[in-house]
Amino acid sequence: MVSDSAKEVFIQGLTQDGKTFRPSDWAERLAGVMSQFRPGGAQPGSHLSYSPWCIPTTLNGVKCVVVHRDLRDFEPMAWDFALNFARDNHLQVVEACLVPDAPKKA
Repeated sequence: MVSDSAKEVFIQGLTQDGKTFRPSDWAERLAGVMSQFRPGGAQPGSHLSYSPWCIPTTLNGVKCVVVHRDLRDFEPMAWDFALNFARDNHLQVVEACLVPDAPKKA
């Protein structure tokens, strides 16, 4: 269950029993399906990039999809789809906030 105050949810490529989820490109596939949900709505060519509300990434060697709360506000059914994907596949879900890297010193 995700709290109402969560800003971002990390769907991790680990099952509840700690096994790596397959197929290995699951995060890119999920984010690709969600690419049309973005600020301003789908635009021509928007299927060629990920939505800023659903981003595949790797954290500590684990594939993840970061789903931002704004997706829930924009399209609740898309938010539910992503969370139901995690639930149906017994994936670990963590509430967190993705902090950008510090700027590199010149």
